[in-house]
This record gives sequence, structure tokens and C-alpha cells, in this order.
Amino acid sequence: MEASARLTSKGQVTIPKAVRDALDLHAGDELVFRVERKRAVVAKTPDFLDLAGAVSVPEGKRGTSWDEVLRQTRRVRGEQRR
Repeated sequence: MEASARLTSKGQVTIPKAVRDALDLHAGDELVFRVERKRAVVAKTPDFLDLAGAVSVPEGKRGTSWDEVLRQTRRVRGEQRR
């Protein structure tokens, strides 16, 4: 899909309805803009709560504190760089 819009003097753009519909955008939704060379990519920011439970956690790792996860990750990454 391709759609165009005009930039206002205040730097604002109205997202065309076809794009809002395709991305299921609604008032209050957050967007992320990523610049790739001379283009900008716009995406709807995912609601991470919708992803809860999408990844299974091995039983032995459940309840691990976030600090411990970071410690283990840094240790493994350090070992891989050697």
C-alpha cells in the first residue's frame, strides 16, 4: 500500500485513513518512527501486555529475578567474546 500526506508548517502530518485502518490505529495509540537512509518507517508500538504468556519459560528458570537474568546474560556474552 502507498499513501501520501502533506506536512504542515508545524511539522504535523495526518495519517491517511487507509494507513490507519491497515495498522489498526486509534486515538491515543503510540507510534514509533525509524529512519532508514532517506526513508522513515512508521509502526504501531506493540502493547507488550498482549504478549504476556507468548513465550514459555522453562520451569527451572521461573521466578528468576531480573538482576540474575542480566548477570547470567552478561556472563554468557563475555564468554562468547573471548
